[in-house]
Amino acid sequence: MFMNNGKILVITHSADNAATDQVIRYIEEAGGAVVRFDVDRYPMHASLTTVYRAGEWQLMLELAEGTYRLDDLTAVWYRRSYHIGKGLESVLEKEYLGTSIGELRRTLFGMLEGLPCFQLERYSTYRRLDSKEEQLRTAAACGLQVPATCITNSPAQLKAFMEQTAGGVIGKMQSAFAIYREGEEHVVFTNEITTAHLEQLDQLQYCPMMFQQKLEKQLELRITIVGKKIFSFAIDSQKLPASQTDWRKEGAALAEEWQPYLLPPAIEQSLQALMDTYGLNYGAVDLILTPEGEYYFLEVNAAGEFFWLDKLCHHAISRQMAAVLLGQAERRKGK
Repeated sequence: MFMNNGKILVITHSADNAATDQVIRYIEEAGGAVVRFDVDRYPMHASLTTVYRAGEWQLMLELAEGTYRLDDLTAVWYRRSYHIGKGLESVLEKEYLGTSIGELRRTLFGMLEGLPCFQLERYSTYRRLDSKEEQLRTAAACGLQVPATCITNSPAQLKAFMEQTAGGVIGKMQSAFAIYREGEEHVVFTNEITTAHLEQLDQLQYCPMMFQQKLEKQLELRITIVGKKIFSFAIDSQKLPASQTDWRKEGAALAEEWQPYLLPPAIEQSLQALMDTYGLNYGAVDLILTPEGEYYFLEVNAAGEFFWLDKLCHHAISRQMAAVLLGQAERRKGK
């Protein structure tokens, strides 16, 4: 049964991009109410309280603009949880900082996990998707091709994998990773493994990485699935030298180059089966189409960005997000 309205909690941060505002606007235009919780204001400018008394649960979020009840929510959109505890370093001694931030995270995520309403997605689902290995196994079981893969911290095993893998090998981290030098963020992208890297191979022992067969690319695809609806776009990442291994290196330059793409029915069915397995109502899927016409699955991200694609389809993704959160579009049953 579709709901005409609802009360949606949006978990994000104060520096989030315009896509979040678009979804909130469509929720409100459809008659829903939104409580936005920018978690970088927690706890310096926000308080979260749970009370259980006489068989009743009460949840309260206190913000500068007012106090909100959270025990009557109809849905949660867990968008981002960046910078929890921001500003604590100015009021707490360093020895207590880690413990405080740990308790803040446990309190917030514990509250969210216990909420009985629809969630897109539950925090535990995000943590399950941290396993890239399980993703690859699940995708293969759903009928998708995956590249030859080696996840290891053994230099010897990597050398053997490279010798047995035709066409070269790329290396990447399994999590979002950045190095900070002199206060500046340097994102670690996917890179081809070269002879120069082999000279530093012994360092692999201290930090495992994922290595995969380097696939020749006709196109790279970004498939955004919201509820049961698929939004498929493709880019020729080989246009620019810097984007050939990882299109994100030239993400801004290529933002207007993405084009709608019609997926084969069999690939759509496999992707829907993948989403069913995880009980996902949102997923940003990365695929590669080879010159031979074969599709390879790379990963699914339950918090993947969609703002640049949303602009290219007149905010159809944002409207679908709002409809799923309000129960006005078909939802996938969670796991």
